[in-house]
Amino acid sequence: MSRRELVAALKRLGFSGPYSGGRHEFMRREDLVLAIPNPPRGDIGRDLLARILRQAGVKRADWERV
Repeated sequence: MSRRELVAALKRLGFSGPYSGGRHEFMRREDLVLAIPNPPRGDIGRDLLARILRQAGVKRADWERV
């Protein structure tokens, strides 16, 4: 999955951003702040995507809907 696709999907799930900050941009939903990686070699891998979704509190069924 590309970074652009990840950001678009997170926006559909209610996150705002991405905003600049430190080493990574981040997105927000209520009190949750989620760092968004910018991998130098293309796409975001499955393992990293799973960690991001776990941190975001997004369930698999919700992710598959977007």
